Amino acid sequence: MRTPRRERLHVLRARVLLGGVLLSSACLAVGLIMWMAGGGGNAADTVLATGLIILMATPILRVVVSLVEYVRMRDWLFAATTVVVLAVLIGAVAVALAQ
Repeated sequence: MRTPRRERLHVLRARVLLGGVLLSSACLAVGLIMWMAGGGGNAADTVLATGLIILMATPILRVVVSLVEYVRMRDWLFAATTVVVLAVLIGAVAVALAQ
């Protein structure tokens, strides 16, 4: 059964995902246009990289939003589970950056 708080959580997570995908798509489109025009150079690379970073950060932001909402709902089991998921994601990013 969905409570109003759970429904709010679903709406927030959906908005984070939609916003992240739209923002990253816009960056990628602009970067691609700049690259295809040939005059972008480093600026095109920067815009493309920004779009990819936003796309990769979107699921992490979704987990952070979930954690905040679970704490606000005082749902400690899901909050603890979300902390573990966030730790795994941060660990994976740290390992990837170290290589």
